[in-house]
Amino acid sequence: MKIKWLGHATFLITSETGTRLITDPYATNDRIKYGEIRESADIVTVSHGHFDHNNVAAVTGNPEVVDEAAPTEVKGIKIEGIPAYHDTRQGAERGSNIIFCLAIDGMRVCHLGDLGHSLGDKEIAEIGKVDILLIPVGGFFTIDAGTATEICRQLAPKVIIPMHYKNNRCELPISGVDDFLKGKQGINKLNTSEAEFSMAELPGATQIFVLQPAL
Repeated sequence: MKIKWLGHATFLITSETGTRLITDPYATNDRIKYGEIRESADIVTVSHGHFDHNNVAAVTGNPEVVDEAAPTEVKGIKIEGIPAYHDTRQGAERGSNIIFCLAIDGMRVCHLGDLGHSLGDKEIAEIGKVDILLIPVGGFFTIDAGTATEICRQLAPKVIIPMHYKNNRCELPISGVDDFLKGKQGINKLNTSEAEFSMAELPGATQIFVLQPAL
């Protein structure tokens, strides 16, 4: 499986058989300055309806859009949605959010979307085993570095890929990735937007992969 960070909360995940899935495609504005998405995909997942996560029209290839929590399977990829919220007040401030768990190439990938709160026992049980965790760390609109760290401890993934943080292409009033990385071990800062993973070669101890945005 290849995971390519396009930017923000948008990843292109390509299975061994070539099936392409894009998560939470963003739209640009004066504060989200990643490049325009011009990728094709077979599947698009949308965690919630905000413009920086639901720009399905940018994705070519007539993809099947998954924007509900009901379990489904598309082209051999099993997708489970866990209902969650975009804030700490059960959606009263920013609405709902879907956590998507994807079964691809024998691995379980979890994309937390714009999760805005800590996880309870019920949610942790529903998420279950996680091999690769795609987690927001910037705070303000989502969980912050401290809450993200606790969720990583609870879910114990083999691979952590941080997303949704401030950088030179994202000028939202959120924190950069360094707050999340502080004090942690197993950090791999890559000079590329893409990393490849297989079940046989997953790390024994948790590793953090910091990718460069592709766009």
